[in-house]
Amino acid sequence: MSATDPAKLTADLIRCPSVTPEDGGALPLLERLLSGAGFTCTRVDRGGIANLYARWGDKGHARSFGFNGHTDVVPVGDAAAWTHDPFGAEEQGGILYGRGATDMKSGVAAFAAAAVDFVRDTPPDGAVILAITGDEEGDATDGTTALLDWMADQGEQMSVCLVGEPTCPENMGDMIKIGRRGSMTAWITVTGKQGHSAYPHRAKNPLPAMARLMDRLASHELDQGTDHFDPSTLAVVTIDTGNPANNVIPAACTGAVNIRFNDTHSGASLSDWLRAEGDRVAEEFGVTVEMKIKISGESFLTPPGELSDLVSRAVAAETGITPELSTTGGTSDARFVKDHCPVVEFGLVGKTMHQVDENVPVEQIHQLKSIYSRILRDYFA
Repeated sequence: MSATDPAKLTADLIRCPSVTPEDGGALPLLERLLSGAGFTCTRVDRGGIANLYARWGDKGHARSFGFNGHTDVVPVGDAAAWTHDPFGAEEQGGILYGRGATDMKSGVAAFAAAAVDFVRDTPPDGAVILAITGDEEGDATDGTTALLDWMADQGEQMSVCLVGEPTCPENMGDMIKIGRRGSMTAWITVTGKQGHSAYPHRAKNPLPAMARLMDRLASHELDQGTDHFDPSTLAVVTIDTGNPANNVIPAACTGAVNIRFNDTHSGASLSDWLRAEGDRVAEEFGVTVEMKIKISGESFLTPPGELSDLVSRAVAAETGITPELSTTGGTSDARFVKDHCPVVEFGLVGKTMHQVDENVPVEQIHQLKSIYSRILRDYFA
């Protein structure tokens, strides 16, 4: 039989308009492919989100290799700014265009094609598992977490997992992610007392308090980095009053900060620090400071070892590049998988993800399939 073409599969997936939370036909397409190759497929839909679990091999196998990825994509934005149909999967000069081309329908297509051909040509003594979600770009509450919850209930287990997110900054093969920083956002409301700007003593201006608080937060050195992580960062992302008048001191103003943190901290420890700084400013200025904090994910690390070595060797063999082991970037669903089994991430060059005219070189899709195929062969050797 002929090899499964990952570029054609990527194009077919791009043509599915799967903007979160819509599936657009992406998972049924994959289910047909995988079922036809002997995978047992189960839809694990939750909260209006489509998810797919596919396993080749008996549940009782001692070892199983898992892939995780997502078929949902971010919105197109200004469609008129695109020079190619965002869901047309148009190819020009060896480049495939479309929303999700890089992030990450090509990654899903590459590992699905690699898995299908691997179990057909060299059936392993073990199980190959694909856990694919439609809720990575959204709130991620009913995606990979739903799959992992279902797996726990059903006694399904991945021994190790590779998340196929784009990981390479410049060249194919230059980076593997072995961990991720934690992420959290704090929305802050400072409330004082409204008044006339000519009589500030009769009001309680929340703006100086907010400015002081934001300055303290932004100028504070959280840490200097650790062995595997860069220094943690705090960004002030908005300060708003909604006050159109220049002769009115507003009653309240709002602001928000986003923190990306390493393993020096936890979401809880940073929440305590934020609230303590808020209390300090509230007392100093005689205002009230309220915070709503959301922890999107804790930092985690899969220490360099067997799994990262396995992936590194395969990447080096196929690309000639020895990848850097990194924890940079934003969050991914690996933050959920790490509670289930050891996990690393490797995928394409991510330069155009979420951009207008998102695209991927077709040759890179084939190269990624080759890397994933080698990883499977070496894991089960």
